[in-house]
Amino acid sequence: MYIYNVTMNIDESIHKEWFLWIHKHIEDVLASGSFVSAKLTQVLVEEEMGGVTYSVQYTANSKEDLNDYYTNTAPKLRNESMKKFADKMISFRTELKVVKEFYPPSSHN
Repeated sequence: MYIYNVTMNIDESIHKEWFLWIHKHIEDVLASGSFVSAKLTQVLVEEEMGGVTYSVQYTANSKEDLNDYYTNTAPKLRNESMKKFADKMISFRTELKVVKEFYPPSSHN
């Protein structure tokens, strides 16, 4: 399993507009068929540059699914977000491979 993580810092002047937009954007990414789920999280950090920071974590079953997204969907969606928010949003992407998941032991009451 792979996690495609996109971390974004959003200028406070567009935060409300961006927050409404990101929900639709996530739905568009999921509609590509490359991912099985997505999680939107707020990063709890105070940036020196200000703004609000979020992370979206998309889960893909395989590297092939991820590559398919990069080839067929990502360029169009990235271009749309840059046109819409240009210099008011900074983002970077990280690709993670899930090695193993751990869970707490179940209680035996």
